[in-house]
Amino acid sequence: MSDVITVTGLARRFGPRVLFHDLSFTVRQGEIFVILGGSGCGKSTLLRILVGLLPPSEGQITVLGGDMAQASAELRTKVGVMFQMGALFGSMTLLQNVMLPLEMHTSLPATARESIARTKLGLVGLGDAAALMPAEISGGMAKRAAIARALALDPPLLFLDEPSAGLDPITSAGLDQLILDLTRDLGITFVVVTHELASILAIADRCIMLDKTAQGMIAEGDPRTLGEISPNPTVRAFFRREIMQDATS
Repeated sequence: MSDVITVTGLARRFGPRVLFHDLSFTVRQGEIFVILGGSGCGKSTLLRILVGLLPPSEGQITVLGGDMAQASAELRTKVGVMFQMGALFGSMTLLQNVMLPLEMHTSLPATARESIARTKLGLVGLGDAAALMPAEISGGMAKRAAIARALALDPPLLFLDEPSAGLDPITSAGLDQLILDLTRDLGITFVVVTHELASILAIADRCIMLDKTAQGMIAEGDPRTLGEISPNPTVRAFFRREIMQDATS
């Protein structure tokens, strides 16, 4: 199984403040790879660096054989991104939202773009919602529509930023199953940023855990075993949902 992402010695600073440093990891083709950790540890910032929206302060990143910081238009079409809360355009229908990448990056006729967009909406269970506006749908539907838009150009690699945030447990479980189905049926590689433990255990093949205090990565591996085998008390507390004891008490 080949690596689709390779990260070596990655660091990101904001002025004198170090968010994280010395991150090194790989993402394998066809797996669901989760970036997890507590609030403020740099999960979403790392995702933005991986997709080329932020430059790293140090280190090297290879995505699908290229450098996303200087990515060609062709490479960018091979990467789909779903941002937090979906980031749908409120003045467009769901169909128009999904058609937008096709309008920007292809010369397909309008009928073909619409056909593809309807297919993607059907793939995420929104085939009957194409004419709806974002304000007319639920949060779970908005996340699914955003995934459909990310799938519009058939990218082999998808990044999802907090896909389960703000969703009830049943809707969240449905979204987890959608991610599993897309990986199984289409062979898509997912990189998912989340701190939702139930989703992590349901979908992740492997994960890395970032920590704000450590300013970096404190664990890597199968999330189903990290809570038992990790020597780090923060990792064990996260996976066991335990309150960290004050070391001074």
